[in-house]
Amino acid sequence: MSLQTSSRLFALLGHLQARASATGPELATLLGVGERTVRKDVERLRELGYPVEAVRGAAGGYRFGDHGRLPPLLLEADEAVAVAVGLGSVSAVRGIEEAGALALAKLQHVLPDRLWRRVRALTETTDVGPADTATNVEAPPVDVALLADLATAVRDHEGLRVFYRPGGGAEERLECDPYRLVSWQQRWYVVVRARPDGRWRALRADWTELRTPGAGRFRPDPLEGGDYAAFVLRDVAFSGWNVHCRIAVDAPAEEVLRRINPTVGVVETVDEDHCVLVTGADSVEMVAVWIGMLGLDFHVAEPPALVAHLRTLATRYAAAVPSG
Repeated sequence: MSLQTSSRLFALLGHLQARASATGPELATLLGVGERTVRKDVERLRELGYPVEAVRGAAGGYRFGDHGRLPPLLLEADEAVAVAVGLGSVSAVRGIEEAGALALAKLQHVLPDRLWRRVRALTETTDVGPADTATNVEAPPVDVALLADLATAVRDHEGLRVFYRPGGGAEERLECDPYRLVSWQQRWYVVVRARPDGRWRALRADWTELRTPGAGRFRPDPLEGGDYAAFVLRDVAFSGWNVHCRIAVDAPAEEVLRRINPTVGVVETVDEDHCVLVTGADSVEMVAVWIGMLGLDFHVAEPPALVAHLRTLATRYAAAVPSG
C-alpha cells in the first residue's frame, strides 16, 4: 500500500467518522478522486477490519457499522502489538499505572477487531516482574510478532514446537505447553511445561524460534499458586548462580518472605516456626551478605566454603567489638 493510498484511507476514515453517512459522490469530491476509487478504498478498510456498511436507497452511501464511529487510526498488526508492549511497560512504572491502563483500554476503541484480538491476547497473558529488582542489563530486541504469536498460543492453549538456543549456545528442539508471558528486566519469557515430562521452564523469547506446525492443543494444568512472574525470577536466578545452598531459618516462612527480594530464592516451610531458604549467588561472600540481612537466626551446614566463610566472619565481627 503506497503512502498516498494510506493517507487517503486515513482521510476517508475521518470523513466517515464526522457524519452519520456519506454518499459515494460526496466522498469522491471530498477526497478528490473518482467514485470507483472510493469503492476500492472502502473495500480496503473492510479488509483491515473496519465496519463500513453500505446504505441502500436514494440517499444511500456509506457509514460505520454497529461498532460505532472509530477514530482514524491505521496500524499494522506488529505496530498495534508494539503499542500494547509500550503501554504495558508504562503501566509497570510507579505513579502512572492507572494512566497506562486507561490508555490501553482506549486502544480497543481505535483498532479493528482483528488487531484488537491480537493486542488483547498479549495484555491478557502477560505478567510483569517487579521493577525494583532490575539491574543495568542490555535489553535484547523485542520481536513483537513473536510475542503476539506466543500470547495467542497461551490464550488458545496451543502447544509449541520451538528451536531454543540459550545464550547462543547449543540448540534444543522442544515441544511444550505455554502458560504465561512474563516481562522482567527488559526481557521477555514464556513459562512452559516441557513435553513429555511436564517440567516447568522459563524460556527467553529472544532465544526462541517457533516451528510450524505447532504441537496441538493441550488441557491446562496450571502452575501451583499461579505466580508465573515469581517462577521466572527464581528460575533465571537459579540458573545463573555459582553457589547454591539451603539455609535453615528459625522463623516462619511468611516472615522470611516478607524480608527477601523474590530473586533471592525459594522459601520452604518446615513447621510453624521454622523454614528453609533455598538460595545462592555468584559467591559465598554474597550469600553471607544476603542471609546476614535477614535479621533472623539461621543455621548453615553446607556448602563447606560458605561454612568456612561464616566462621571467618564470626571471628572478624567478634574481634571488632570490645569484650565484656
